[in-house]
Amino acid sequence: MTNKKSEPRLRHELKYNIDYFQYQLLRKKLAAVLKPDPHAGPNGRYHVRSLYFDDFKNTALFEKISGVARRKKYRIRIYNCNDECIKFERKTKHDHYVFKESARLTREEADRIIAGDVAFLADSGNHLLKSFYLESRYALLRPVVLVDYHREAYIHPVGNVRITFDIELHTGLGSASLFDPNSSTMGVNEEQGVILEVKFDDVLPLHIRGLFPNTIRPRLAIGKFAICRTAKNSPLQLSSRET
Repeated sequence: MTNKKSEPRLRHELKYNIDYFQYQLLRKKLAAVLKPDPHAGPNGRYHVRSLYFDDFKNTALFEKISGVARRKKYRIRIYNCNDECIKFERKTKHDHYVFKESARLTREEADRIIAGDVAFLADSGNHLLKSFYLESRYALLRPVVLVDYHREAYIHPVGNVRITFDIELHTGLGSASLFDPNSSTMGVNEEQGVILEVKFDDVLPLHIRGLFPNTIRPRLAIGKFAICRTAKNSPLQLSSRET
């Protein structure tokens, strides 16, 4: 476990729903101007799986759905279903900006956190992990949903631009089996197609902004976390807030 503190960086994050036709057109335009993510596989994509945490009142979910201006959520994220790179992250929404803090975990540490054994984080020198421990103690944070998808990403150095297409969104059926490649999942969001995210620091360069057609409109304040937690027929679907 690293003791290095990850400094938060304020970023713009715009989200859109696009269909597959728009996706094919836009990816061709982006490929001519931006570079593909160096971590992508031969098909230009990589697999992302995240296990999100929430408290017993489901605060993170209801704040997300309600569009609360200042909110946060915790997750453990892996890539390509292996434990070579395990990230513990806190993503914070601050009005129109987001920032993300991250700490690396070992497989043993991740397994302990998922199992609810967080006492060892009390002595962590990492601010993020220590904060999670303290919040877990009073808010009873626990794993709530597995979010699984394939990502195609493009980057540009000016403005620290990162544009991603998230495809084949699935949710774990009440499972916290983050590292199991055979974990049962259920497809969601098929009728809405592809999730497009545009992230940048201060200003999106004009030559990149001009690539987006006027037919694309910003989506509502809802993301993959909320989509998966409220998916129809999911055992994690909620009908009312717990009190």
